[in-house]
Amino acid sequence: MSEIGAKYLVVGGGIAGVTCVESLAILHPEESLVIVTASSLVKNVTNVSFYAKTIVKFDVHDTEAASLQKIHPNLKIVYDSLKHIDTTNKTAVTESGTLIKYDVVCICTGGIPRLIADARKCKRILGIRDTESVEEFKEKLSNGRRMVIVGNGGIASEIVHATRGIQKIWVVRDDYISATFVDPGAAEFFQNTFKHNSNDKNRSSILKRHVFTEEDTLVSINKNLKSAALGPDWYRKLENIRNETGEQELQIIYKVEVESVIERNNSEYPLDVKLTDGKLIQCDFVISATGVEPAVNFSWDIEPVYGKDGGLAVNEQQETSIKDVFAAGDVACASWDFSPQWFQLRLWTQARQMGSMAAKAMHARITNEEVLQDFCFELFTHCTTLFGYRVVLLGKYNGQGLDQDYEILLRTTPNLEYIKFVLKNGKLQGAILIGETDLEEMCENLILDQIDLTPFGDDILNPDIDIDDYFD
Repeated sequence: MSEIGAKYLVVGGGIAGVTCVESLAILHPEESLVIVTASSLVKNVTNVSFYAKTIVKFDVHDTEAASLQKIHPNLKIVYDSLKHIDTTNKTAVTESGTLIKYDVVCICTGGIPRLIADARKCKRILGIRDTESVEEFKEKLSNGRRMVIVGNGGIASEIVHATRGIQKIWVVRDDYISATFVDPGAAEFFQNTFKHNSNDKNRSSILKRHVFTEEDTLVSINKNLKSAALGPDWYRKLENIRNETGEQELQIIYKVEVESVIERNNSEYPLDVKLTDGKLIQCDFVISATGVEPAVNFSWDIEPVYGKDGGLAVNEQQETSIKDVFAAGDVACASWDFSPQWFQLRLWTQARQMGSMAAKAMHARITNEEVLQDFCFELFTHCTTLFGYRVVLLGKYNGQGLDQDYEILLRTTPNLEYIKFVLKNGKLQGAILIGETDLEEMCENLILDQIDLTPFGDDILNPDIDIDDYFD
């Protein structure tokens, strides 16, 4: 058994793990650091741009793990998986038998796809989670005639948008598409883009105000535990792939789930997909994009506290219930008292934030300094692309957890923009911004400062008034 030692140990080569390593390279480059990664390719965040103080857009690329040694001179890379961690003696053992001694450790093992039934025994059911699974999907896509997409989050939505030249049947358990991220109104806005691909810039529709109660909450927090670690814009790899027939058709089936998948050797299509409503669909392959589960697939000497979703419960410093053991990204379950406008949603944005926060806390532990939680945890933000549109989600954008009556303001311009404000007691609590709205910074300030907007009434979203002028 080989043995190495380091002040810092990071387990996982995803966005959270790499961000943790990069942050430690800045905070404590003279100290030794080991990263354990099962793949020679790790996730690298590039092209970071800020729309506001907390609203960040970035690209994620695969890069050789060895490239991290250029930014951290004392980094050692172990290409392996974690098998056991002894938190009492502060040692970790990998699958191949390498023993690593550490002072502080951060677990960033990410999540594993929550696949539909029969996925383990059928090679034609693909779980889209990482680069390797996307490559397999590309191969299937080039020869396929008809596919079934199961799931209603960002991965499923972008597959539907990006793929060409194949019949698509989209199976969603909700009564509208993209329910992980948006509300029925935004879903309708996206669906209109399927039908109308012209560049007609229609005038803004009438401003609408509606009062919602908790019973009308559109997306619950529990439903929102869906996403993947591919990073934004991964779907661009699919855009130029098409089969020889060039057929294209989209059918969406709502409020159903997959009951079973059976392989056939003597039919036109190799798979029979049976839905819970009794409908039978024949296809070439199935894409399972139904979210992830925390990947805690190693043993402990002392079991830590787990969150309700099976992730490692962490406090505001990203520390688990075991001292000097931190966790970040999809494997972690945020278990502190949140800011009123923040909640956990397993996204690459939060993986990056958690990885950075964990590094700061680990460095503070070694240097006996005090560190406060990063400001980014004051406000939920996520910037992504859906169906070709920029999408920015802020705060309680779907009224999550607002147990009193709240108001919604909408402005929509077909094929151009969709703007939704969630207000409670006259104060902005969340927003959905689809398209090039240029309202990101203003909305961030209004939510953080909790300015009373009652005097402005419906003029907040009046298309004939530049609302930014109010708050310069």
